[in-house]
Amino acid sequence: MQKSHLPERIVCLQPSATVILHEIGALDRVVACTRYCADVIPEVTNGNRVVVADSWTADTAEILAARPDLVIAAVPYQEKAVSEILRAGARFLGLAPRTLHDIYTDIATIAGIAGAADRCHELLIGMQRRIETIRQRSAEAPRLRVFCEEWGKPVIASQPWVAELVEAAGGHFLGEPGCQISTDEVRRLDPQVFIAAWCGAGDRVPLAKIIPDRAWQQTSAARAEKVFCIRDEFLNTPAPTLLMGLDALAFAIHPELFPSTKGIRRITEVPSSLVANPGL
Repeated sequence: MQKSHLPERIVCLQPSATVILHEIGALDRVVACTRYCADVIPEVTNGNRVVVADSWTADTAEILAARPDLVIAAVPYQEKAVSEILRAGARFLGLAPRTLHDIYTDIATIAGIAGAADRCHELLIGMQRRIETIRQRSAEAPRLRVFCEEWGKPVIASQPWVAELVEAAGGHFLGEPGCQISTDEVRRLDPQVFIAAWCGAGDRVPLAKIIPDRAWQQTSAARAEKVFCIRDEFLNTPAPTLLMGLDALAFAIHPELFPSTKGIRRITEVPSSLVANPGL
């Protein structure tokens, strides 16, 4: 019997790759993944899969112990670990998406490697149709100014693909996607909706402290009580999981058009005892 050219033992150092493999029906090929992968695909904890370090803290020995024929990681990753993985004879796929188009390409690449072209086509068409449906529904609504951050210390605006989803949901993304921005500049831009989706924080962003600590009480978002946290996995995992983030964004920006959904939390008032001088 001819040996299959498709990878049978995949190590995922990036949650998005695990999500994609799950969506195309190839999760059974994942023999090792990170603990962050389990946050988005709990099924990976079933069976005998090994839990390994992520791309940035990659441990070559534990990766190679899983005997992979393919390792999937995303930037930033350790170049030394990549070299050792390649020397050991395993293939390596490094992902570095920025836009939705990049994410579609990554999905197609992983599906091609896994021999799942048909499932890939259905998945991509479904994602694009869902995004377009939200875009059309919000097209006539006011374009609200939205600041969405992926980290809080320092403040870093969310990635370009999040900016695209914000626009699809009827918002206008403030700041330069993926770049650091000062709290003073955000205050000057005066967002009407504020969203925090901190990497690795799940939904545990301290919303009640953020606004007064940054003297953002007089922003339109704070005054209108449109201050939200969206689960990290829904916006920071460049995979089909983003559709859940899109639903959450749509509700945050235009609750009159879209229903509440899971993975989003809101504060309804800023503690008055913590009010700082808005002119600072």
